[in-house]
Amino acid sequence: MSAKGGHHVSDTDSDITVGPEDSDVTTESPHKSPVKLPSLSKRRSEVHEISESEEESEEYFILKGTSKGKGKSSLFNSLKSTSEQNESKSLVKQSNKSSETLTKLKSQEKTTKSSSECFSKSLDNRTKPSSETLTKSIEKRSKPSSETLTKSIDKKTKLSPETLTKSHDKRTKPSSESVTKSSEKKTKSFTEIENWLDKIDSSPEAEKVDIKKRFHSPVEKGKHSDYKPSPSSGLKRKQTVLLEEEKKTVSRKKPPCQYGSKCYRKNPSHLQEFSHSDDNQQTSGSSRTTQESPPRKKPKISITGPRSPDQVYSEGQPYSFFLTKVHGIQNQYNQVLAMDIKDILSPIMGTLQASCQFNYMFEIPWLMKQYPEQFRSKPLLLVHGFTAGNKTALEIEATKYSNIKFCQARLEMIYGTHHTKMMMLLYEEGMRVVIHTSNLVERDWYQKTQGMWISPLFPKLKKEENKSNFSRGDSPTNFKKDLLDYIGSYKAYQLKDWQQNIADHDMSSAKVVIIGSSPGRHMAENKHKFGHMRLRKVLNTHGPPKDFVKSWPVIGQYSSIGSLGATKDAWLATEFLQSLATVEGSSCVPLASINLKLIFPTKDNVRCSLEGYPAGASIPYSINVAKKQTYLTSYFHHWISKGRGRSRAMPHIKSYCRPSPSSQEVAWFLVTSANLSKAAWGALEKKGSQLMIRSYELGVLFLPKFFGSKKTIPVSSDINDTDKLLLPYDLPLKPYQKEDRPWIWDIAYKELPDCNGNMWCPS
Repeated sequence: MSAKGGHHVSDTDSDITVGPEDSDVTTESPHKSPVKLPSLSKRRSEVHEISESEEESEEYFILKGTSKGKGKSSLFNSLKSTSEQNESKSLVKQSNKSSETLTKLKSQEKTTKSSSECFSKSLDNRTKPSSETLTKSIEKRSKPSSETLTKSIDKKTKLSPETLTKSHDKRTKPSSESVTKSSEKKTKSFTEIENWLDKIDSSPEAEKVDIKKRFHSPVEKGKHSDYKPSPSSGLKRKQTVLLEEEKKTVSRKKPPCQYGSKCYRKNPSHLQEFSHSDDNQQTSGSSRTTQESPPRKKPKISITGPRSPDQVYSEGQPYSFFLTKVHGIQNQYNQVLAMDIKDILSPIMGTLQASCQFNYMFEIPWLMKQYPEQFRSKPLLLVHGFTAGNKTALEIEATKYSNIKFCQARLEMIYGTHHTKMMMLLYEEGMRVVIHTSNLVERDWYQKTQGMWISPLFPKLKKEENKSNFSRGDSPTNFKKDLLDYIGSYKAYQLKDWQQNIADHDMSSAKVVIIGSSPGRHMAENKHKFGHMRLRKVLNTHGPPKDFVKSWPVIGQYSSIGSLGATKDAWLATEFLQSLATVEGSSCVPLASINLKLIFPTKDNVRCSLEGYPAGASIPYSINVAKKQTYLTSYFHHWISKGRGRSRAMPHIKSYCRPSPSSQEVAWFLVTSANLSKAAWGALEKKGSQLMIRSYELGVLFLPKFFGSKKTIPVSSDINDTDKLLLPYDLPLKPYQKEDRPWIWDIAYKELPDCNGNMWCPS
């Protein structure tokens, strides 16, 4: 049903219309472009231009890693203060210095006449920070732009190396004879330093200096409030020389890494601390060699910039489970294992030839805009469950698009719906299947939490004589066979071409198990083909060992609740829980020992959500049903998704799992379109001889054995744990408190407005 004209249409087991629709717009923050810095040779003259305030303050010595008044640091203080006296007041002060200062200068000048090798040694002794300190100092250093640096250098010093002495003489011409003598002596000292720096510049090591790796003074972090560095001040030449000397000192003392050249670590501090040459294949005192290097871990996903859909898809392997992007949350949460419908249909994912969309609700004009322009004329089949007026309205919407055709799913059971959400995408390169939880309407892809599984790109099978493609190219999970069985249950001629497309492709790379529901009364062998009995059969064959999960709870998370019976033993805590608690080789498990936990939003969860009260239009739970099953409240837990940034994005996703008591792993995980209802999962009849299902549903089950693990799948909700299966909600769960009430969608809420200032007054 279309959701036009400001009306919400619920995604539930019955067709209900409620409330106005809400919308919002978000913007992305611009990214800064990288800054180019001047080369080392252009910063040559800065050796004479250290500001007076920086020179004479204690912070300067902290920046240099030396202490004030020790050794040759005093000489540098004297040399720097003389070269930076640009004002007459400072020159007068210099002329009034005592004879004791002149005596010290003479003694210090004798020291400066030593060779460059001695000077280099003194630098080594003065600055030997650890590699860790050096790395932090480099990372924290500010990076002014090249234009700012050039202007700052030109403004401060317009001196060439040839005229440096003349310029210095002009700046130091006080009448005092003592000052003149002092300046002449210091000019000689600077000339010696210049000669030494020329040797450094001409050496091969000078080319290795990276001007971008800079110091960052602790003053800029507020440790010294009286020091205010200019934002345009550049890297001092002497600091660069000191940095180069420190690098040489550190590199000479690098111990070999125990993993040698095969080390998998990429941390800069590790690379600076240890050498990784091929010669050092074994660390002294350790028997582990490079052949025994630890397994390479999956790198953490960078969240500094946007990535293409194929990159996001690649980062989501091997589980290939994603959430939809949400408008109104921090951008970092949309950059990790999250995709939009445009990402799924992007040309990067494949060159589309035809597509088939299974769903409950459609907005055809919006849907067509999600396809890339070059694919909008490709054949599109829409599989729906509408009848009468709703069917007519849908067909009228599609009259503008000659490439759209329809397949009406038969719904012989009253109150049944076509609730399956699946895309089948046929490419030039192969075929892809997407099983998800979103209606094909704009609001479902805007500010809700939705989930999806995206298959690998299935290649086309090569033709072989006397062999049917229907029996070839299946996976260990029987994905191909089960998908064909599910589509075959529609008994629709419009789907024959797609059944052939499935048969013609190699789906052996699929690692999930299909769990579907199809309307009807299923008996004998067909009883275990669909619904919760299908889940029971799969867990009986591939589920966890009984003793291993004896104390593990079962979690159900959904967006709608049907009529489950007057007591918990009518269906929920008996036949349904029996299927969820099934273990390998047995479905006869003492149910009293199984802790069932259900996640359902509270009234305040909805009120404080991104959409406000209108979000509740997609979370249908009626007051009449709630009054008949008050026992459910004791099972309820809050919707909390801080790890994925979606606590305020109300869930339309449906998922079920069996986590460990530590919340670090699961025995299995299921994402599906099936809500908590008999219509979706089915109910046993005639003493358990048949299973009655009203609706079409589809989901995929993740089992450890098909992902290379023996018993469990590691899980988390932290976006930094991308090597694990990321759940849509946080563990452990938070149970309802006495004051908490589940969201009821057909009663008024006028006590408190929602986050948008609205009340909830359903008609």
